[in-house]
Amino acid sequence: MRTVVACVFLPLFGYCVAPVWAGWSQWRGPERDGVSPEPGLLQEWPEGGPELLWTIEGLGRGLSSVAISGGRAYVMGGRGRTQVAAAYDLATRGEVWNVVVSEKEGEPRCTPTVAGGRVYALSTDGQLVCCRAEDGEELWRKSFAADFGVEGEPAWGFSESPLVDEERVVVVPGTKEHLAVALKADSGEVIWKTTGDLQGRGHDGAGYTGAVVSRGGGVKQYVTLVGKGAIGVAAEDGRLLWHYNNVANGTAVIPTPLVWDDYVFVSSGYGTGAALLELNQDGQGVRADERYFLESSTFQNHHGGMVRLGDHIYAGRGHNNGFPVCLAWKTGEIVWDQGRGPGQESAAVVAADGCLYFRYQDGVMALMAASPEAYELRGAFTPPHNDGPAWAHPAIDDGKLYLRSQDALMCYDIRR
Repeated sequence: MRTVVACVFLPLFGYCVAPVWAGWSQWRGPERDGVSPEPGLLQEWPEGGPELLWTIEGLGRGLSSVAISGGRAYVMGGRGRTQVAAAYDLATRGEVWNVVVSEKEGEPRCTPTVAGGRVYALSTDGQLVCCRAEDGEELWRKSFAADFGVEGEPAWGFSESPLVDEERVVVVPGTKEHLAVALKADSGEVIWKTTGDLQGRGHDGAGYTGAVVSRGGGVKQYVTLVGKGAIGVAAEDGRLLWHYNNVANGTAVIPTPLVWDDYVFVSSGYGTGAALLELNQDGQGVRADERYFLESSTFQNHHGGMVRLGDHIYAGRGHNNGFPVCLAWKTGEIVWDQGRGPGQESAAVVAADGCLYFRYQDGVMALMAASPEAYELRGAFTPPHNDGPAWAHPAIDDGKLYLRSQDALMCYDIRR
């Protein structure tokens, strides 16, 4: 992950401004929470949207987003009967390399993770590949089926983006014997595995998101969603710390959990709802206490994700809908609910510099104020490439907005 430090010394005052933004080198940005700390971005868009700088075509079919690191864009795409990971030079827009992740035809959902000079990518049929970022040389690979005992795959394929935390890679095969797995980042050697026979409603197997890091309850852990709800596993040894079932459903649990301090906010579509959990120390373990549960009629997020800014959570509300909503996370109170926004169906949401970026399923891209005071639309446009459902989440890096539409990647200048 890249961090740019702007250090300015002024003789009369003398101060250093330190890191001002971090690159978008993985799923949903620097902290996997959909929030970019980058300043100096447009607060309103002109009619027709910000300036389109360039477009790359030929990525291959896919619904995953893009990772930006070291002057390159990393993507996955379905090409012919294969699924590939590829790197593109942002200066020339030329493809630098591509590597076949799977020989099975499909539209990848995984956003590559770039860390430590390596790229990690997962195909829809559970082929996990680590390759060198410089030239794409394959360093190691794992098969969810052959190595972790997975039988078949989720209905829409494996969709998580691998989490790289220090010197380990965490993935979630979702089986009773390999609920989650930590691997050595440089070799793929198994460090630990999580076992657990989860009970309750929902379905067996993996969910459709990646893990995030939490230190809730005083224990470093990885939090994610599987078919039977939310789980937390100890970073040290992989033991299952807690399981929360109420957010599960029988079809698909998708949005990445939001974690901060001792809290976890989880949601799921298909008529499920959302919950705020508080993680508390419980002997040598952690207990997840439900602080409130919101019925689906009040709040549910289908698959566009949520962002937390201060005391509020912003998201697209509704199953297969992206109604802009602001939620006070401490109480679960809906602060404002816009209803239908400028686009149709679900909306993928990220935030930067006091604004919300809503990318609707019908392709419409919208800018809104990230304010609990009221809903405020600050611009909207439809990109020229709009092929199929626009489910790929937006990415923001170095004053640029990246939008993927299946085979095409578009780059917009959003600097103030």
